[in-house]
Amino acid sequence: MKNINDLYQELDDLTYLNAKMRDEGFDYCFRHYSSFEEIKDEKFHELRLKYIEIAEELENYVETQYELKQNEIDNYEEQ
Repeated sequence: MKNINDLYQELDDLTYLNAKMRDEGFDYCFRHYSSFEEIKDEKFHELRLKYIEIAEELENYVETQYELKQNEIDNYEEQ
């Protein structure tokens, strides 16, 4: 069982995270603002890293699809 000081620290960490998500925006908060190394919650860091990976994958997908579609249009117009 956790002691009361640990519980208060966890609450403080969550209060801090909520404030940063609100103030910085969710995506910027986790991808650019901080790695939040001071937070000791392993599940949080696992999910944070998965979020970053998936967000980057989605961003790359959209950019690639845009470039492919633009090239397809360019090639069509050149004919």
